[in-house]
Amino acid sequence: MDNENIFNAVNAVEYYVGSARQWSFYHQQALGFDLLAYAGPETGVRDRVSYLLGQGDVRLIFTSYLNYDSPIADHVRYHGDGVRDISLRVENIGDTVDFVKKRGVARISPVSRITGRDGTVDAARIYSFGETVHTLVEEDSYKSGLPPGFEEIGASGKHVGLKKIDHTVGNVEDRMMDSWVNYYVNGLGFDQLISFDDKDISTEYSSLRSKVVHYGNRKIIFPINEPALGLKKSQIQEYLDYYNSPGVQHIAIETDNILKTVAEMQSRGVEFLSTPSAYYDTLLDRVGKIDEKLEDLRRLNILVDRDDDGYLLQIFTRPVGDRPTFFYEIIQRKGATSFGKGNFRELFKSIEAEQAKRGNL
Repeated sequence: MDNENIFNAVNAVEYYVGSARQWSFYHQQALGFDLLAYAGPETGVRDRVSYLLGQGDVRLIFTSYLNYDSPIADHVRYHGDGVRDISLRVENIGDTVDFVKKRGVARISPVSRITGRDGTVDAARIYSFGETVHTLVEEDSYKSGLPPGFEEIGASGKHVGLKKIDHTVGNVEDRMMDSWVNYYVNGLGFDQLISFDDKDISTEYSSLRSKVVHYGNRKIIFPINEPALGLKKSQIQEYLDYYNSPGVQHIAIETDNILKTVAEMQSRGVEFLSTPSAYYDTLLDRVGKIDEKLEDLRRLNILVDRDDDGYLLQIFTRPVGDRPTFFYEIIQRKGATSFGKGNFRELFKSIEAEQAKRGNL
């Protein structure tokens, strides 16, 4: 099987959370997602409840436990609310499992058969950093288009323009980044796209190192971060301390109109990191001509960076849950294929300001 035809795309992202109903409600009301389907005791699922949401090509599943001795409950108690599963669509699950096993690097489960009302689905799991997994989902394997155990609801939300997942970022321990990059490259056939060292991503207080792996010409993109030694605690180390293991730090979701998307999200109560006003005083000198008005970017705290292919606009939410762990990035690409290197220092300053409020810098 050709390396380029193993994984097709991110299928869905599943979160383990303390209250799936509340996380679902927040994403419907604040981020404009549609409520597509539900799974729980009413649909024959006895040990959990799950809500499937969608907007554009983004699919999110929020899952919570029904019994205190559930492994989902254990996960939430230990890590807090966060991402458990980044499922991947594949052409043929048998061929994919054989491909991974032959490379002899990645840990993968045997294929299991999951039975639901709409038929039977074969699935396997690839184990990644911390307790993160990738469930393999065969393309078009669900007769109803829904995972087993789910029943359609079809409650439409008021969309904010979110289109697709741009990239999903993982945080790992110091000196473990290269190991996990090799895991994806040698074990799953990914390619390394770019790397940043602590000179690229640092302030006077803290820093990190990051490498980006991707699959199939950016169909799937996973940046991987590790903390670097600084005068004070890195934001990556703060994440690891509160999540108690490596895990998914944030998901970047693409929009075609970041000004409209962010303004709408802010009006619904979504909190974003702030940007010093001085950042915008020299913005056009750094990035050149852009389509957006400077006063709009300043008002909404949106960052801008340029590379050889164009420019991008981006902004980061504050942590979505109670622990300072998982958050979202909203991004619009106008030709740029990079990740906002020119914004790293200002972004870190904003994150450090939040850390200082928590007494963790």
